[in-house]
Amino acid sequence: MTNGSWMSRLERNLREILNRMARAAERSGRSPESVRLIAVTKYVSEDAARYLVRLGQRDLGESRPQQFWTRAEALADAAVAWHFIGPLQKNKVRKTLKHVAWIHSVESWELLAAIERMAAEEGKRPTVLLEVNVSGNPAKHGFSPDGLLAEAEKLSQFRSVEIRGLMCMAGWEGDAAGARRDFQTLRSLQEQLRAAAPKECLFDQLSMGMSGDFEIAIEEGATMVRVGSALFEGIEGDLS
Repeated sequence: MTNGSWMSRLERNLREILNRMARAAERSGRSPESVRLIAVTKYVSEDAARYLVRLGQRDLGESRPQQFWTRAEALADAAVAWHFIGPLQKNKVRKTLKHVAWIHSVESWELLAAIERMAAEEGKRPTVLLEVNVSGNPAKHGFSPDGLLAEAEKLSQFRSVEIRGLMCMAGWEGDAAGARRDFQTLRSLQEQLRAAAPKECLFDQLSMGMSGDFEIAIEEGATMVRVGSALFEGIEGDLS
C-alpha cells in the first residue's frame, strides 16, 4: 500500500469512527463532544501513529510498557496525550510515569499505592482510572465492584494521583447483550461511588468499549472509548 493510499484509508477510517461515535452519543441524548476517542496504536507503525496526530487525533493509547516507552520517546515532538491502557507491573510504573497523561488500568490497591509513591517521588500527578472486573470473569483484571465500593473511603489516602473514574473490558467478546450489561454495571458503580467516595475523586470518566462494542459503550455512558483494529482496518494487515 502506497503512502498516499494508506493515509487516505486512515483518514476515512478515523472519520467513520468519529461519525459512529457521534451517532451513538446522540442516541443516548449526549453531545458528540462528551466522548473521547483513544486511538490504540500498539499494532501500527510510528508513521501511522504520527499521521493520526496530524489528522488531529491526539489521544493515543498503548498497552505494553516497553513498546509504550519507545513510542512515546519517538513521538516526543508531537502533541500527544498518552493513555496507558494495559496491565502495568509495579516495576514498570516509574518509567511509564515519565510519559503518560492517563493510566486507565489501575487494577488493585497495591498498584495504586505504587503509582502514588512514585508519582510523589518524580513530582508527577497522573490522572488514573480504576479498572473494574465487571463481568466476574477470572481471566479479567480489576477491582470487584462490591469490594471497591466497600473500601471507597481508602481513596482519600491518595494525593499524588488524580482519580477521575473507572475502566472496564466487556466480559464476552462478540456478545452484545453481555457487553451492554457489563457497561451498565460500570455506570451504576460510577453513580454509587460519586456518593460514597471522597469529594476530590470526581468519578466523571468511564473508559469502556473497544472496536467491537464502542457504540454500545457510548449508549451506556462511556466518556472514552479505546479503538484500535477498527481504526486501522485495511492499513497494516489483519489487526483484529
